[in-house]
Amino acid sequence: MSADTRSHRTAGWTGPGRRRPVQQRSQERYGRILDACAALLDEAGAGALTTKEVAQRAQVPIGTLYQFFAGKEDLLAALAGRNLDHYLQRLDDRLRAGAPLGPAGFTDLAVDEFVAMKRTVPGFGQVDFGLSGPAAPGGGQDDRHLLDAEVDNNTAVALRLQALGGNLFGTTDPAALTLALRVVLEAADAVLKLAFRADRNGDPAMITECKRLVRCYLADQLGPR
Repeated sequence: MSADTRSHRTAGWTGPGRRRPVQQRSQERYGRILDACAALLDEAGAGALTTKEVAQRAQVPIGTLYQFFAGKEDLLAALAGRNLDHYLQRLDDRLRAGAPLGPAGFTDLAVDEFVAMKRTVPGFGQVDFGLSGPAAPGGGQDDRHLLDAEVDNNTAVALRLQALGGNLFGTTDPAALTLALRVVLEAADAVLKLAFRADRNGDPAMITECKRLVRCYLADQLGPR
């Protein structure tokens, strides 16, 4: 992967889909469609979601929805991309406000913000940065590539996290950091899914263990040799 390609991917969501609207009225409709999608996901799950129901909930003609989204999988991909942008903005705001630095501080911050979004952001329990349940229904787009057609979701997230907080990890090996972040994302995802399966607000003990797991792994992989 070239440096230019890596920089492009870390700048924002680059997943498949139609061009994002520019005009204010179109942007408002685009956002309203994603809001409707998120609300319906909480009510019925990804398997039961239809573009017709999303358009009705958003109070837009179905043709307007298809101006922005090629279909259901494209709609889910756009929601996942928006979720990731929102998540990274929250992390950046916390870092600029003087959040604790270093791998341990960044780990706690990243987990806390993810958990907060799980609890409060509509649709995030079903689609965070990819489907939280079964793979994308209908035989369409591979759920592992909702964010980027060329790399899996966790690699895409790892690259964005690396661009945001890479200097906090104290390593001069970008490839090693990317790999380490991919591993901790896979592990954290599994533990947090378990935490929210047992408790709709997230089992506090599981969340604590998730932080400990990530801290220990990063310290082992990125610490002094």
